[in-house]
Amino acid sequence: MSQLLKLNIWFEGSRPKTIPAAIVPVIVGTASVETGLTLHRFVLALVVSIALQVGVNYANDYSDGIRGTDQDRIGPRRLVGSGLVNANQVKLAAGISFLIAAIAGLVLAIMTSLWLILIGCVAILAAWFYTGGSRPYGYSGYGEVSVFVFFGLVATVGSSYVQSQTIESISILVACR
Repeated sequence: MSQLLKLNIWFEGSRPKTIPAAIVPVIVGTASVETGLTLHRFVLALVVSIALQVGVNYANDYSDGIRGTDQDRIGPRRLVGSGLVNANQVKLAAGISFLIAAIAGLVLAIMTSLWLILIGCVAILAAWFYTGGSRPYGYSGYGEVSVFVFFGLVATVGSSYVQSQTIESISILVACR
């Protein structure tokens, strides 16, 4: 298999169509701030959000793949379920994505407020246990709630917070719309 084909398989496995769901709340949260843009904080927030999205996509692929829930899937192929990539490699890719999110988030926390470390840890755990672990909550009614909380409230309000260092009511309002 050529390097280009391998790269394309990994790119498609990252589920690029989901990336706008990670980008939009960061843009909206940042735009809701009246104090102006601090570009490096905006970029770091984007890195955190995109890396979490890619990480949860790989983690979902891994967990569903080892459970066999993706074998009869209709739609885009999954890396593990289709046998394209070894499950441990996909698990490693999820871990690397979460590590990238953690590093960017740690830098943001050092620049703004250390309580963001707790939020980041909870976000990574929520991303993994969405379909991972012995009792994944993504298969119950909590999956949609988690998406709203983390890619709605947390991403939008958090992006606003790293700019203004206050939780502004407008950011909560736009996160809920």
